[in-house]
Amino acid sequence: MPPKKKKEPQIDRRAVKGGHIEGAGQVVEQPITATLRENYMPYAMSVIVSRAIPEIDGFKPAHRKLLYTMYKEGLLSGSRVKSANIVGRTMRLNPHGDAAIYETMVRLARGNESLLVPYVDSKGNFGKAYSRDMAYAAPRYTEAKLEKICTQLFADIDKDTVDFVDNYDNSMKEPTLLPVTFPTVLVNNNTGIAVGMASNICSFNLAEVCETAAALIRDPAHNIADTLIAPDFPGGGILLYDKAELDKVYSTGRGSIRVRSRYNYDKTNHCIEITQIPPTATVEAIMDKIVDLIKLGKIREISDMRDETDLGGLKLTIDCKRGTDPDKLMQKLYRLTPLEDSFSCNFNVLIAGSPRVLGIRELLEEWTAFRRECVRRGIYYDLQRKKDKLHLLQGLKKILLDIDKAVRIVRETEEEAEVVPNLMIGFGIDEIQAEFVAEIKLRHLNREYIIKRTEEIQTLISEIAEMEDILNSPRRVDTIIVNQLRQIAKEYGAPRKTEVLYEVEQPEEEPEEEVPDYPVHVFFTREGYFKKITPQSLRMSGEQKLKEGDAIIRELETTNAAELMFFTNLGQVYKSRVAEFDDTKASVMGDFVASKLGMDNGELPVYMALFTRYEGYMLFVFENGKAAKVDMASYETKTRRKKLTGAFSTKSPLVYAAYLPQDTELLLRSSTSRMLIFNTAMILSKAARDTQGVQVMTLSKKGARVVEVVPYVPGMVPNDHRLRTKNLPATGGIVRDLEVGEQLQL
Repeated sequence: MPPKKKKEPQIDRRAVKGGHIEGAGQVVEQPITATLRENYMPYAMSVIVSRAIPEIDGFKPAHRKLLYTMYKEGLLSGSRVKSANIVGRTMRLNPHGDAAIYETMVRLARGNESLLVPYVDSKGNFGKAYSRDMAYAAPRYTEAKLEKICTQLFADIDKDTVDFVDNYDNSMKEPTLLPVTFPTVLVNNNTGIAVGMASNICSFNLAEVCETAAALIRDPAHNIADTLIAPDFPGGGILLYDKAELDKVYSTGRGSIRVRSRYNYDKTNHCIEITQIPPTATVEAIMDKIVDLIKLGKIREISDMRDETDLGGLKLTIDCKRGTDPDKLMQKLYRLTPLEDSFSCNFNVLIAGSPRVLGIRELLEEWTAFRRECVRRGIYYDLQRKKDKLHLLQGLKKILLDIDKAVRIVRETEEEAEVVPNLMIGFGIDEIQAEFVAEIKLRHLNREYIIKRTEEIQTLISEIAEMEDILNSPRRVDTIIVNQLRQIAKEYGAPRKTEVLYEVEQPEEEPEEEVPDYPVHVFFTREGYFKKITPQSLRMSGEQKLKEGDAIIRELETTNAAELMFFTNLGQVYKSRVAEFDDTKASVMGDFVASKLGMDNGELPVYMALFTRYEGYMLFVFENGKAAKVDMASYETKTRRKKLTGAFSTKSPLVYAAYLPQDTELLLRSSTSRMLIFNTAMILSKAARDTQGVQVMTLSKKGARVVEVVPYVPGMVPNDHRLRTKNLPATGGIVRDLEVGEQLQL
């Protein structure tokens, strides 16, 4: 049922006065939900269903429209034609501009090297998928036609194997899907970004996919990994085999695959030649990253680098300095640059108009169901044509009994309109058969012609019986599909381009730079400034220079090799080392930590932890009376990450933080003048950094909070036995404000 057309808004002529409409320009309130439902949802659904997500035949609408146009133009054979001509013809199906159509064709072309199995045979400059800056030529300079394998995309498409719909202006028909005879959805990579979802399908070797699909048809319990080894990318490279991750991709359709570049070492010129790179990288991005690393001093083994890509293919040459080990250099480049990168899989495909993320098995099962329907529809189409032909020949056979009678009926009929009815009566045939007999040429009214034609009857009867048997036998339909898959694998299969590396060498950790170790004094201020001063410089210096209103809150003696962690007001921690700060003097304010470590806007350090090993604990006390003790090992990472989120809980404001190499006693004071002394050993340590901790001080009054925490020194408070506790939580004891103030200043 066609959708109802919205009524055009009617203007009340009575409200028009002097050429103006009453109420025009006024703001009318509209619920945001109504705006989203009426305006945004149709757009989102259009992008998901009709643009960005591929369907079970492996194509998006833009691909399908272009390929079908080329098929109808007869470009499966013959010579190539200008790309501009193809683009113009495609605009009859594709309402988008010519630039978008040409970009689609470029990606499908062999010259661009985007697809493992290209569909467009191209001539001219179509750019390169591995280059960001190598632009393709204008469509008037390039030529194209369909590759031979496209015969498998359009097999029996004219036999009603798929549905056809009107194009955007109802001037012609186009297929909703292509009756592909092999699982194109897995053979070629496909990427699409829709609204609220995306699709990223990697490519697999054609022969392996066909073999796997055939094996699953024969045995639904077939182990896919036995025949589908791993993804095969058009740019080659080396795939780092991770069984657990591949099993995840095969079963869920999501996962990550690591791919590294392939290289060879030229001993004569002492240079590394990179000839294949990961599918997610480009030559320019790799070179930019290497240049940045050289500027930062992280790579010193490279003397020169250049892009020598030519008609022979990709080639990135890196000249090494004398004495450089090329293998160790490449391991370092793999770790620091896109020469090794990961491909994130997201097998999101439209199934019956609905997006679904499927594993390999489910995807091949859906394709098999689709292909079975195509085969059955094609056979049914041929069956109907043969039945129609048989029907006509059976009528012709009756004429064979008395040709003279047929001629006499035609000659003796006075009116042409009565010829067919008279033949029907004379021979007992129906109108269709009589029409066929009446149209026979006079030269064919001989016994030889009629006998030859009627000899086909037995052949047609046996062919019809065979087709009906196939339609009634799912196993025979599957046999047809399997035979087609094996024939395609034999005719179009090619060796793998991507090598699979099963024994992956663990990359060596980046060696720590030797840091000169010498004694230093470090200072940390309330405003977030940090100073590192050597003892000699400190003895010769005068008063410490600070920002107005600032004060030193931590002063420690340590060494230049010590580790630092700065905890911030946003619950994050930034890791550094004392050696990363320059030696300075007391006469300067020092480094502003937030700028030095690249903290976020509005983020300031509130505590500095200084240590040499990840041993001991970090203790956090919050306003709500809770305390959390976190293992220092929780802040250790395998790589030198500079920033960690979730450094501590932000559920309640932080009052106190401290690095504790060993347990100690702390004194807590609340806003109600209660004080509590407890030993940190009473709190169990946690591995979770953002733990909310345990209740230490009970805050009985509403609005009460912990306002101060200090390490407790014996004698700091008189009669401290009243404030100690053996069990947590505890309320502590009351101390006069004056007495507390005097004692805490000691």
